[in-house]
Amino acid sequence: MTLRDIIKDCGVIDVKGNLDIRITAVTDDSRKVSEGALFVAVKGHGADGHAFIAKAIEAGAAAVVYEEGQNEGSVTFVKVASSRHAVAIIAANFYDNPSRKLSLVGITGTNGKTTTVTLLYQLFMAQGYNCGLLSTIANYVGTRRSETANTTADPITINSLMAEMVEAGCEYCFMEVSSIGVEQERVSGLDFKVGIFSNLTHDHLDYHGTFAEYLRCKKLFFDNLSPKATAIINIDDHHGEVMVQNTKAKVMTFSCKGLADHTCRVLEESFEGMLLRIDGREAWTRLVGRHNASNILAIYSAAMALGADPEETLVAISKLEPAPGRLEVMRGPKDLSVVIDYAHTPDAMDNVLKTLREIDRGKELICLFGCGGDRDRTKRPEMAAVAEKYSDRIIVTSDNSRTERTEDILEEIKAGFSPVGLSKAIFIPDRKEAIRAAIMFASKGASILLAGKGHETYQIIGTEKRHFDEREVVSEVFKSMETIEK
Repeated sequence: MTLRDIIKDCGVIDVKGNLDIRITAVTDDSRKVSEGALFVAVKGHGADGHAFIAKAIEAGAAAVVYEEGQNEGSVTFVKVASSRHAVAIIAANFYDNPSRKLSLVGITGTNGKTTTVTLLYQLFMAQGYNCGLLSTIANYVGTRRSETANTTADPITINSLMAEMVEAGCEYCFMEVSSIGVEQERVSGLDFKVGIFSNLTHDHLDYHGTFAEYLRCKKLFFDNLSPKATAIINIDDHHGEVMVQNTKAKVMTFSCKGLADHTCRVLEESFEGMLLRIDGREAWTRLVGRHNASNILAIYSAAMALGADPEETLVAISKLEPAPGRLEVMRGPKDLSVVIDYAHTPDAMDNVLKTLREIDRGKELICLFGCGGDRDRTKRPEMAAVAEKYSDRIIVTSDNSRTERTEDILEEIKAGFSPVGLSKAIFIPDRKEAIRAAIMFASKGASILLAGKGHETYQIIGTEKRHFDEREVVSEVFKSMETIEK
């Protein structure tokens, strides 16, 4: 493909050199430059790609797209208004706009994104469609899995994976869309057929600064949907209608509490699942918790927007498996139920604890949680208040402390407890020891929530990523208890 075709509609201000040269690859990482590649110098939060232009040329770049400064050299230079916007459009052009060849469904919101896209992927794969998935847990091209580093990948990775999906014969792609991904224009140039809003609570304020800015970035996703798209919103969240105030897309609503285009009511619930009434029809799901009733309704609404049959969809929903690390239950000695969940925001933990309290009425409920370092500090005391509200006992421990001292994070969490909450709480910085203590001292039949890690199989302490899988820790403790009983 020629450079002229690749830079189409990316906001070109000036060109120095030949636009008819052929480009072999596109990258914004100078370490990945190959002979004949186009290097896009993107200004990031950690580093500025403009500082690596000379290195990219030395590595064989045939052309450079940049935003600021004067550049000299034998390669072609293309100046753009915004290199961050340009790289998204360039990536889409280079891979022949693969999102236009797929039915692309994106979901944004604070909680429920991973569960919703994972279930949509399962739902459509089970009905015989070849699909792609871009999520926090993993990426899939059909049944081929690859690891992921971010909730929303960079635009070059996104378009590369979607091109693979098209090549593999995929018809649908389901992807998580984070507020940071929207703000950094990682999804610019993508043609969404459906956009879903789940909910909005406090998160990522370390990045966005204010809740208003966080909301603005979520809303921007819907502002940018085309008139041919459908915006599906959860009107049980009061931010739902705000999201679509300026959208050009057709709007569809869903609710588990009131009137909407699609509605759901929980008829029965247990650790084994829920019986739901969706649009007047009964359906069983293996997922647990009323927040998951909302997630199920979101995927049903999306399926309807994509033209699926209602009856067939409800039958398929009954066979869906929960996403890894989302209300994942491990049964053990003393009739214990250890629940592993990714809940790392006050609202998410409130939903999970409320579910556990409703299911196991009268039995002991233990909550173990921590908060990530170098992330939104405002939610730390709020997490404490939520844990205190529902739990009989609380263990505060480490999460991904990153470059913060675990003890400092625990002190900020501690500030959110009342004297009553403090009387129920103990602080054990080592997460493995904390899990062991929670299980060993739990009463018969207790439920123990391990919140925050979910599907993750590591802990980040300092800058080191260490192997840490809560399932392995829980299994070890259960085995030691069984040995003692024998």
